Amino acid sequence: MKTLKFFIAIVALTISTAAFAANKTEVIKVSGNCELCKTRIEKAAKVAGVVKADWSEKTKVLTLVYDPSKVKSDDVQKKIAAVGHDTPKYKADTKTYNALPGCCKYR
Repeated sequence: MKTLKFFIAIVALTISTAAFAANKTEVIKVSGNCELCKTRIEKAAKVAGVVKADWSEKTKVLTLVYDPSKVKSDDVQKKIAAVGHDTPKYKADTKTYNALPGCCKYR
């Protein structure tokens, strides 16, 4: 019985490790200034396939953990630009940027 429990534990650990290993972690520079920016950036980044999105107000870096079989980094960056925040690959359009609260303007 103990051997069976041990075997089940090993199988469960192997499956969970394999599932986690499929995720990719990427750091992306994202322009912004404040807590409002943080909320907006992280919300925009949390699309299907994204496991974690954490933007640092201090470093201006988004740590993105995602499943590359479900979503591409470019797709996430497009979503972030669409809500008014520049990334290295995509820039927010002027109309969207101008609609940001004053504290969020970084240009």
